[in-house]
Amino acid sequence: MGKAVKDQLGRVIERDERPQPAVILVRPQLGENIGAACRGMLNFGLTELRLVAPRDGWPNPAADAMAAGAVELIETAKLFDTVEEAVADLSFVLAATARRRELEIPVVGTDVVGTEMRAKIEQGVGILFGPEKAGLTNADVVLADKILTYPVNPAFQSLNLAQAVNVFAFIWAQSGDVTVPDIFDDVRSDVAPREELTRMFNHLEDELDKAGFFFPAAKKHLMQQNIRAPLTRAQMSEQEVRTFRGIIKALSKGRGKARGA
Repeated sequence: MGKAVKDQLGRVIERDERPQPAVILVRPQLGENIGAACRGMLNFGLTELRLVAPRDGWPNPAADAMAAGAVELIETAKLFDTVEEAVADLSFVLAATARRRELEIPVVGTDVVGTEMRAKIEQGVGILFGPEKAGLTNADVVLADKILTYPVNPAFQSLNLAQAVNVFAFIWAQSGDVTVPDIFDDVRSDVAPREELTRMFNHLEDELDKAGFFFPAAKKHLMQQNIRAPLTRAQMSEQEVRTFRGIIKALSKGRGKARGA
């Protein structure tokens, strides 16, 4: 479903070619915020950026540095004069806002919006984000089918534009395939077999016995159980068991100069 391409730094990046929502920034003010929004979008696989009447014109060099390699989105961003033009080809539009509006427009939360958008994605879906200073106007919001609101602190509803876009990008990704990426499959080695774990326990307990740890003797069995239980739950790998045994040896016999002493 994806296409592997190289970015400006020569890194191979998978591009998802399936339909996705258009992120529409309405009258954005700072190029830096546009660039940061591009960075967040690409982190979660979103690549369709639409700009409506950016205050400082377009292209804007200030966006490039903040994009941090997501310059492709800047170069392919679509420019529109009005919100009406930006949503003309879409059948389902959301307006992101934290303010209560005196409008008869349904409000949807972050828990269900991803699934709802995916169900309509083939029809053309987009989301509006307003300018940094004042957000979307009611004239903008009435062009949307629903309002999307985040569960922000009601005493401080002040998300930066790029932050708001990043949150949405995560919501979109979270509503799809949330399995751990393949690149992490080989991070952890196999859990050590019980035989190796038992030898480690015997090694540790032998050294503790020599150090007089098990006192009084009547409680030795219970103390051994209390040592073994958490280490067993840890699901230690073979390498971790070898490292732990090295620690036991070093503490009991010393290393280098300490061993000679």
